[in-house]
Amino acid sequence: MNVLVTGATGFLGSRIVEALALDDKISGIVAAGRKLNPLHTVESSKLNYQLGDLVDAGYVELLLEQPIDVIVNCASLSSPWGSYEAFHQANIVSQANMIAASKKAGVQRYVYISTPAVYFNFKNRFNVKESDPLPQKASNNYAATKLQAEQLLEKSELSYVTIRPRALIGRGDTVIFPRLIRSYHEGRLKVVGSGDNVVDLTAVSNVVHSVKLAMHAPEDACGEAYNICNGEPVRLWEAINYVLGKFDLPPPKGKVPYAVASFAAIIMEWKSLLSRSKKEPVLTRQSVGILARSMTLDITKARERLGYEPGQTTWEAIDEFVEWYKTAYQ
Repeated sequence: MNVLVTGATGFLGSRIVEALALDDKISGIVAAGRKLNPLHTVESSKLNYQLGDLVDAGYVELLLEQPIDVIVNCASLSSPWGSYEAFHQANIVSQANMIAASKKAGVQRYVYISTPAVYFNFKNRFNVKESDPLPQKASNNYAATKLQAEQLLEKSELSYVTIRPRALIGRGDTVIFPRLIRSYHEGRLKVVGSGDNVVDLTAVSNVVHSVKLAMHAPEDACGEAYNICNGEPVRLWEAINYVLGKFDLPPPKGKVPYAVASFAAIIMEWKSLLSRSKKEPVLTRQSVGILARSMTLDITKARERLGYEPGQTTWEAIDEFVEWYKTAYQ
């Protein structure tokens, strides 16, 4: 089997490539990404990095000039802030290019990495199912364009599986915990709201497992979206303080009421929008909501139809991250 992995130079993509390189059933891997990152580069004789931008239809067609049986599309612009056009190009145009080239090349299976951000509505939500109604308005441009990318795939007539993994953590995480650690050192990390909010975090190894299951899923399990998480919700601030403690850092002091933090974020967003740079503000409504609100997912569907079972616990994944981070950054 030959596999094309997009976003292969990022956190999740590199872990998928790493796992596939060890799989005897995989004969060749095309790893697509914009630029190599030493923290996320994999060495394997099966692996062929081809760098470029998926917005370029010509580049996408070149990726599929060689025989490809399965595509795992991890590439996206994932951020709480940015212009709609930037997200449209990165998440929708790239998806359209990939779908067109896949149909032309006769790709047998298309696995798309989406996001549970499509469920987020700035309120506490528990045990969210894939069938639950989505918010009438997406919480930000990222969520809006990822949902539209899902819808493109639904209409494509390809054999596909969409995965919605929640808050990836573990070795190679350069987003969630590194961002929180950086905010802590800059004196900006504060407990928002009560500090009792409960969330799902997901070991990246479990997401990789779900992707491999999706690659081989029976046809009657295809054409669907699946929630993926560890299935063991934790208190977010307990997890954050646990990570800080591993670096001998005391918990952040004081709490900021959700309403106050949200109002401050609105002001900062408007200032950014009116500025020339349009730089991401220190606070966004999305980041405030994520830090303060509860969000847990129901993974019954993935268990029953994909055979998914989490293998690594949340705390094991956090320990894995800490060990890696100390080596990579200190």
